[in-house]
Amino acid sequence: MLKVGLTGGIGSGKSEVSRRLGALGAVVIDADKIAREVVEPGTGGLAEIVETFGSGVLRPDGTLDREKLGRVVFSDSGQLARLNAIVHPRVGERVAELQRQAPEDAIVVYDVPLLAENGLAPMYDVVIVVDAPDDVRLSRLTTRRGMSEDDALARIKAQATREDRLKVADIVIPNDGSLDDLDARAREVWQDLMARRGGR
Repeated sequence: MLKVGLTGGIGSGKSEVSRRLGALGAVVIDADKIAREVVEPGTGGLAEIVETFGSGVLRPDGTLDREKLGRVVFSDSGQLARLNAIVHPRVGERVAELQRQAPEDAIVVYDVPLLAENGLAPMYDVVIVVDAPDDVRLSRLTTRRGMSEDDALARIKAQATREDRLKVADIVIPNDGSLDDLDARAREVWQDLMARRGGR
């Protein structure tokens, strides 16, 4: 099994790369998706979030209002640490379970937004960083995701700097061009990962 950590700042296009590697044959374990699952209605994770942050972070239907919670935690590192202490252990348990289910010869891609921030690079055989300049990311967040510029900047600032992410990279995928460019680079990276798996 080749364990690949895939990361990139918000708005870098990491999810696009993750989808492409999955289509090429990788087993993708998406930490963000799991983080949503562990706080769904009826879970202990959501109950603990409500206990910590109050019922104001819920929508009328009882689901978590991620935008509202985001506004609370992304401008306050203490609140963010409290949220992470609730979510991260639950995500870790689920990731371990999915890893046990993967075939022995799999290339397992862990889609981990906060890989650099949490010092997780040593857990992986290879770390891929999807990289785009901050101004490109800001533009994507405001135009494609409809975030306000202040909200987008707060989220970018709450994450590692580009430089810190690039320091932990074994492979960098630049993503400030077209989707065709990204397709081509993802295919090259897949060939590289298969060669690395074969050499183990």
